[in-house]
Amino acid sequence: MKKLFSILLLSLLLRPLFGQDPQFSQFYSNYLYLAPSFSGLIENNRVAVNYRKQWPQIAHGYDTYSFSFDRYFEKFRSGMGILILRDEAGSGRLRSTNIGLQYSYDFKLGTLWHIRPGMHFLYTERAINFEDLLWADQISVNENAPATAEVLPMNRVGALDFSTSALTYSDKFWFGVCVDHLLKPNHSFYFYDEEDGNPAHVPIKYSVFGGIKFIRHEHLLRPIPTSLQIAFLFKSQKQYNQLDLGVYWYRSPIVIGFWYRGIPFYNSNYNRDAFTILTGYKIKDINIGYSYDFTISKLIARTGGSHEISLSYNFKTKVRKRKPKMLPCPDF
Repeated sequence: MKKLFSILLLSLLLRPLFGQDPQFSQFYSNYLYLAPSFSGLIENNRVAVNYRKQWPQIAHGYDTYSFSFDRYFEKFRSGMGILILRDEAGSGRLRSTNIGLQYSYDFKLGTLWHIRPGMHFLYTERAINFEDLLWADQISVNENAPATAEVLPMNRVGALDFSTSALTYSDKFWFGVCVDHLLKPNHSFYFYDEEDGNPAHVPIKYSVFGGIKFIRHEHLLRPIPTSLQIAFLFKSQKQYNQLDLGVYWYRSPIVIGFWYRGIPFYNSNYNRDAFTILTGYKIKDINIGYSYDFTISKLIARTGGSHEISLSYNFKTKVRKRKPKMLPCPDF
């Protein structure tokens, strides 16, 4: 009964999230997934790994992994990146895999501001193990039937996709927009005679993000600099909207963050999701972060929250002739 309840609950949860993208609470530690304008962000080579375990109390909940590498080419004022993302859920291991290449270019506006347009070309694939699923005609009061009369579709489908973004920033402010799934890839395992009637096209996702950074510089009595950053991320995909609003406090080498995910005073069950606490360790070249989402929706007693881990490493391949610019965006 416990396993059956978990399957039913997960199927109900998948209905309102149909066609939506995986998400990360530490979205600023997963730059390339947030927007391709962040490729080549810090003018050094950067490797990042992220893992999210969502709703561990539900059997076969969501597991999301990502790996990224990006590099800045100073001679061409351009950044390039590679992003690999994989998401798994359900007893049939419904999984989505994205492999993409990103490009950005940095324009300097005067002495203070920059603007970075970006592009993301990717191949996206969805797969499932239908043999691991239990169909309605297999369930009986005696014991489950070994076979089903359901006509099984394809186990794997793939399509091309494209995203674009723009980021503007100074030494204290940043603001950006991103539009994902411009090609509306088809994730259906079935064939449709009319593409307009296919409900499995991934809807376009719109993201708006930004923030401000306050710095207290070091002096003789306080040799360690301290910073406070306020940031937000708003996402809209089909009829669903979501806002992440939070703050980071950094005093080397410790980072602490608090986030609220939802839209305050908006009357919708899907827009009151979680409260997130983050802690991180940040030194010159290495960032390590852990966060936990406390569920505050009607699923508060059913999910077990969400765990997330991030790790990034920055390294140089040669000594640069000029001091690299510093972006105010947080690392977690």
